[in-house]
Amino acid sequence: MTTTDEELLLGLLNSTPLVAGRERDDLTATTAWQQWLSTRGDLTEPEGRAPLTAVRAALQDVVRGDQPSSALTPFLRGIRSTPTLTPDGVEWTLTGPPRTLIPARAVLAWDAVQQARPGRLRPCGNDECQLFLLDRSKANTARWCSMQSCGNRMKARRHYESRTRQD
Repeated sequence: MTTTDEELLLGLLNSTPLVAGRERDDLTATTAWQQWLSTRGDLTEPEGRAPLTAVRAALQDVVRGDQPSSALTPFLRGIRSTPTLTPDGVEWTLTGPPRTLIPARAVLAWDAVQQARPGRLRPCGNDECQLFLLDRSKANTARWCSMQSCGNRMKARRHYESRTRQD
C-alpha cells in the first residue's frame, strides 16, 4: 500500500463532510468529482460516479461498524492483480473494467490499513462530524479528525459543561 492509496481511502471516506450542519457530497457535481479524482495522482476517470459513491457508502458503513467487511466484496469482483518484477521489487497492477479500478483500490487500501494498522482507521469522535481519521500516532489515541476543529470544539464543550455543573 502506498501513501497515495491511504490518501485515496481517506479522501473518499471524507468526501461527505458536514458544512454548516448539512452534508456536502464532494462527488455530486461533475466538476467536483473530476477535481477530486485529479487531486489524487495518477487516477484515471471512471465511467461514472456510481461506483465511487457506492464504494464510499460501503466503506463508511464498514469503518463505522454498521456493516461487516463482506459488504466490500462486490467491489473486488472482476479485478485481477498482476505482479511485475522491477529493480525496486514487485509491483502489482490492477486490471478489470475501468469503472471498477478506483473502487477496488479503495477497498484494497482499506484492507492494507486493517492489516498494517488495525484499529487506527475510525470515525471522528465528534458525533456531529461525519469525517474519518487514520491515527498515525504512536500511542493510538487520536480521537478527532482535526484537533483544530473537532478537538477544540469537543474540549470547549466539555469545559463549558463542567463549569455549568459546578454552578
